[in-house]
Amino acid sequence: MDFKSFHFHPHIAAGVQAAGYTTPTPVQLQSIPPILQGRDIMALAQTGTGKTAAFVLPILQRLMQGPRGRLRALIIAPTRELAEQIHDTIGELGRQTGLRSVTIYGGVAINPQIQKLRRGAEIAVACPGRLLDHIRQGTINTATLEILVLDEADRMFDMGFLPDIRKILKHLPAQRQTLFFSATMPSDIRHLAHDILRDPVTVQIDHTVPLTTVSHALYPVDKHLKTALLMEILHHTDTESVLVFTRTKHRARQIARQLKNAGHGATSLQGNLSQNQRQAALDGFRDGSFKILVATDIAARGIDVSRISHVINYDIPDTAEAYTHRIGRTGRAAKTGDAFTLVTREDASMVRTIESALGVKLERRTLKDFTYTAPAQKTASALHQPPRSHKHKQATARRTRQKRAAFGTDTQTTSFTRTTKHRHSQVSPVTDSSTRRSRHSRGAR
Repeated sequence: MDFKSFHFHPHIAAGVQAAGYTTPTPVQLQSIPPILQGRDIMALAQTGTGKTAAFVLPILQRLMQGPRGRLRALIIAPTRELAEQIHDTIGELGRQTGLRSVTIYGGVAINPQIQKLRRGAEIAVACPGRLLDHIRQGTINTATLEILVLDEADRMFDMGFLPDIRKILKHLPAQRQTLFFSATMPSDIRHLAHDILRDPVTVQIDHTVPLTTVSHALYPVDKHLKTALLMEILHHTDTESVLVFTRTKHRARQIARQLKNAGHGATSLQGNLSQNQRQAALDGFRDGSFKILVATDIAARGIDVSRISHVINYDIPDTAEAYTHRIGRTGRAAKTGDAFTLVTREDASMVRTIESALGVKLERRTLKDFTYTAPAQKTASALHQPPRSHKHKQATARRTRQKRAAFGTDTQTTSFTRTTKHRHSQVSPVTDSSTRRSRHSRGAR
C-alpha cells in the first residue's frame, strides 16, 4: 500500500512525493483513514513511527476545503522544539497548498505571533503557556476551530501542563475533531483522553517495543568512571551523529563541556538555555556542525533528526517506556542505529525492568583496553591528561618561590602561614595554589 491509496489532494500528494514518502508507516496506515472520516483518535505511538505526518496530512486535506484566512486547526505540543518540528512538517508537506501555519511559544516576542494570527493563519502549533497568554489577551480566536491535536500528551503531563490544558479546553468549541497522541498512557492522561474524546478510534503501535532497526548494548561501569568510558566509546565507535541523554541539565552542560575540551564537536540542550541558544544547538546538530548533542529528556522532546546513528544513555532512564522513547531517536526511517546505556550497580533493578518490558536480555559489553579498576580520585580529565613534563614542574616551583618572595623570605612566609592559618588562609600562596588545583580537579569531575 502506498500514499496514493489515501487519495490526497494533488497539491498535498505533490508535497508527499517531494518529501520522499513512499510507504506509509503502521501508525499512518491506522490513523489517516479514520481522521479523514472525521473520527476522534487516541493513538499510542513512540517517537520515530511517523506520527506527525499521520495527523498533518489529513489536517491539510480537510483544510483544502472550506474557508481560508481563519484559525481552523490547533496543535498543542509540550516544547518549542517539537512545535517547530511540526511547523516544519506542515510547511514541507503543504508547500503547494497555500495554507499558513504559525508557531506560538514563550521565550520570544509575542507581537510577531499576533501579527501572523491577524493575517489569517489556518493552523497554529502552540505550547500551552504562551497559548493561554494569547487566549487571555484576546489575540487568538478559537471560535472557528475545527480540529484539535494534543501531541505527546504524556510529556505535557510530565512537565506539569495538564492544568493548563484543561484551562485551554474550556475556550475551545465543544463540536470539534480531537486527535490525541501519546507515547505512554499513565492514568491521568487516560482520564484526560476519556474526558475530551468522543467515541475515539484507538491506535496502538507497539508502544513498549523498540524499533527493530535498533541494536542495544549495556556498558557496566562504576559511577566515577562514566565520563571516561563515554570518551572511550566515542573514540572506538564509528559514529555519524550522537545523542547523549543525562538525568539533569547541570550534567548535560558539564558533559558537553568535557567532550568539547576533549576535541569533540559537542553542545548541550537543556532548560537553562535561551530560545536562541536552544535553536542554535538544534540547528548545529542537524547540519552537522555539532556531532554530539547532550540533552535531558524534557529538552530533547521534539528532536527530529533522521540521521542520528547512536543514542547513548549516560544515565539510565527512570522507566522502560522512557528507554523506548529515548532510543526511538535512532534507527528511524528504516535506517539502523545503536543504543548504548552506561549502567552502574545501582541500576540493576531498572535494567531488569527494561529487559522484562522488551522481552529480551540486553547484551553486556566491555572495552578491552579501558581501566575499569581506576580509583575514584582519577577523574575523566585525569585519565586523559598527559603527564606533566620535568620543565613544567620546574616552572611551577619557580613561580611558587616568586610568590613566596613577595611576602619576604621563605622562612617568614612559612611562619606567616602557620600563625594566620585559620583567619587568613586565603592569602597564603601555598593554600592558594592548592585551592586552584583542587578547583581544577573538581571542575574536571
